[in-house]
Amino acid sequence: MKRTLATAALVAVSLVATAQAEEKVKIEFAYPYSHLFDVTYEKIMPKFNAQYPNIEVSIRATYENYEDGTNTILREAVSGNLPDVTMQGLNRQAILVEKGIARSLEPYINKEADFAKDGYHDAMLTLSTFNNEVHGLPFSVSLPVGYYNMDLMAKAGITEFPSTWSEVVETCKALKANGVENPIFWGWNITGNWFLQALMWSQDEATIEGGKFNVAGDAGLTALETMKTLFRECEMKNLEWKEALSSFSAGQVAMMFWSTSAVGAVERSQGDFTLKTGPFPGIAGTPKGLPAGGNAAMLVSQSDDPAVLEASWAWLKFITSGEGAADVARTTGYMPPNKAANEIILANFYKENPNKQTAVDQLPLLRDWQAYPGDNGLAVTQVIYDGIESIVVGESDDMKALQEELVEEVQSLLPAEGS
Repeated sequence: MKRTLATAALVAVSLVATAQAEEKVKIEFAYPYSHLFDVTYEKIMPKFNAQYPNIEVSIRATYENYEDGTNTILREAVSGNLPDVTMQGLNRQAILVEKGIARSLEPYINKEADFAKDGYHDAMLTLSTFNNEVHGLPFSVSLPVGYYNMDLMAKAGITEFPSTWSEVVETCKALKANGVENPIFWGWNITGNWFLQALMWSQDEATIEGGKFNVAGDAGLTALETMKTLFRECEMKNLEWKEALSSFSAGQVAMMFWSTSAVGAVERSQGDFTLKTGPFPGIAGTPKGLPAGGNAAMLVSQSDDPAVLEASWAWLKFITSGEGAADVARTTGYMPPNKAANEIILANFYKENPNKQTAVDQLPLLRDWQAYPGDNGLAVTQVIYDGIESIVVGESDDMKALQEELVEEVQSLLPAEGS
């Protein structure tokens, strides 16, 4: 009897151990822009599940955009309902680090013997490095480009891409004269005031310099005047950005200036026309710089369970490393911030996908997508958005007056010098 009971006890212990071994570690993940990235994670997830069958990744409702993503994380940090891993815009990482929400990845990186060999570009890691510690792994990087409906361009006899905004205006006029009702959409309403920063970096000027709003000078006025000229001379319609992408994909807009991130989405939904992408025009020739768009994966888990944290790191590392990063390029227009993805896995990819090559050719122009310092960064973004919208809808005609108004309001929201 004793032997039978002992045997039964051993079997019971074995069954419990087996059940525990098979029990999955569950983690939660949140990301923005479902129209861009849903298809990406559909590609990545089966590969991750095959490699990590004991980890279950639950995906939360997607963020509308990067501002929504940051606002959501700030709220969830207060309510104690954070996901384990979040995707945040490259220009929105700092506030999560400053508030102690994003965990340093250094303890996990230090355990990876071949981390550097895994292919991360040092320049990309610096975008997520704060106080000499990496807090995010870049997942995707974008630059602004031009999208062209070559069928509509042909109506006006145009075969070459405009290289300056003055040439863009002349192209608009030629298109209008040849029956193209909607010649242009210029992405002023893209997340994070990205196109304002593009016009500033085009002139080799930062938008934030020494903690101050650097739009007060000649470069800032030139940026505003350039927008006004484009909007007025091209008679650009005030489209919401999703509507603009849909209109271009449907063949209703001849030229669209937007992030390369949307190439995959546009190609999947485009009508019967020839699509080509071209370099982002400059103010007086080739831009001197352009802001790096994109996002990074950050560990924001509030769990103290080592298994959850290690599972979160496994997911975070997988999606940003070679194969995961390569799926970003395959399904979107983003560039992987990972040498293994670009140079090995995607060796022939860009030759076969020239519309996605355009942004890669502009990489030497890459500059920081600047964050607005302090707790009011999101409010600053909204103030600038409202100011640019006033040009689009015709409320603002005096760009010098608008410049002064923006500088005063933005500067009042930035941290005081020495604070």
